[in-house]
Amino acid sequence: MPQVPVPGALTMELVRPTCRLRLPRAGDAASLARHANDREIWLNLRDRFPHPYAVSDAAAYIARVKGQDPVTAFVIVVDDDAVGGITLMPGHDIERVSAEVGYWLGRAFWGRGIVTDALRAITDHAFVRLGLQRVFAVPFVRNVASQRVLEKAGYVREGTMRRSAIKDGVLLDQLLYAAYVDRWRD
Repeated sequence: MPQVPVPGALTMELVRPTCRLRLPRAGDAASLARHANDREIWLNLRDRFPHPYAVSDAAAYIARVKGQDPVTAFVIVVDDDAVGGITLMPGHDIERVSAEVGYWLGRAFWGRGIVTDALRAITDHAFVRLGLQRVFAVPFVRNVASQRVLEKAGYVREGTMRRSAIKDGVLLDQLLYAAYVDRWRD
């Protein structure tokens, strides 16, 4: 998978057939807000992802990840438009060899294999550049589309975490999916 470093301390792009992943830029705020301000997207994400999602929320996100080292947060770019996001959340202490991955994509781009490509790219980045051993995701049981993305990207379902989350006042089960460096094929 091509990884194209660009001159500058912490800039990079991960290029895939359907999209590019790159660091968020100040100019992405309006596009991110337009695509993220969707209740259906919010219902499948952690509560720290706001709804409604305003330009100020996108600007705060961009400021928060600016200068990250190592690089773990990317925007998903299609036709030079920031239409989603994907982030690794590295573990700490004894879990420092793994990271959780989270992602979202604007509704207009669903069903095109974009998130699958983005997930493959960031997983490869986690293993090759960050030296991690395991990347995992915990989609809600009701989020069948995310389960398909994970499976198509090569993740393995490890189990069900019963009554492990609450979203919008509803108690939910989550599934645990993971990819491992020694079994990874991009």
